[in-house]
Amino acid sequence: MPLRRRTPRLPQLLVAASLLGALIAPPATAATTPRPLSDGGLPLRVATYNIHAGSRMDGVFDLDRQAAELRSLDADVIGLQEVDRHWGDRSGWRDLAGELARRLRMHVSFAPIYSLDPAEPGGPRAEYGVAVLSRHRILSAENHEITRLSTQDPNPVPVPAPAPGFGEVVVRVRGLPVHVYVTHLDYRPDPAVRVAQVADTRRIMAEDRGPRILLGDFNAEPAAPELAPLWRELADADPGAPTFPAQDPVKRIDYVAVSKDGPHGGIRVRKAWVQESVASDHRPVVADLSVRGRGR
Repeated sequence: MPLRRRTPRLPQLLVAASLLGALIAPPATAATTPRPLSDGGLPLRVATYNIHAGSRMDGVFDLDRQAAELRSLDADVIGLQEVDRHWGDRSGWRDLAGELARRLRMHVSFAPIYSLDPAEPGGPRAEYGVAVLSRHRILSAENHEITRLSTQDPNPVPVPAPAPGFGEVVVRVRGLPVHVYVTHLDYRPDPAVRVAQVADTRRIMAEDRGPRILLGDFNAEPAAPELAPLWRELADADPGAPTFPAQDPVKRIDYVAVSKDGPHGGIRVRKAWVQESVASDHRPVVADLSVRGRGR
């Protein structure tokens, strides 16, 4: 990611931007009302994909290929990481979240991690973050702050601080509200920032009830000590294969994680897998879920 001058961020404005992204999306493809499964739950296919700012494994920008890849997943909800929005030359100054949503005819919510002044006066802000695409209408969206250490300053202050980019949406599946979160955890070998981010994630998710789904690039493997607290409340939809790098992957750092059964409902993982692809430097993870609310 190129170094860019940082500007002050206003969390309230970023939350508004995330909500706007959900509201201005084109109409989603008319989804067939899902019929309950044999266990009484509702079927929901979800996926997570780090799109590498629209570039293939070889570094060549190719949003057409990524759109085709995403379409082939046939997912109802998709969490995206490394999403550019008018960010720079590497992605043609394009709004990747908006373009993918239009191509797939899905609703979109974009949660910027960085929101910088326009390259030219009067132009759009240069933004980079995470996004959710959904066939189901997005009822609400929020851009939460979690602990971060900037990747945009040449010499960042070595003290992590709260910053936005932990996206949350609520979608309604046959009348059942489902909370979906998308995240991108710190990449550094030192797990200290990830430890704090996991604590923030658990705190934020604990504020919600009902079925909850966490999608993202955690930049750590399943047995990493810093991820252990997540597995107290969440179940890892283990796809049984590595996700990174896309060409001959050797480790699993991309996740679908779901809330366990409780008094307000839960989620059962029916099947999970890694899609073979070099449309990005990561492979997508896909999971078929059975989502249950109270009384289901």
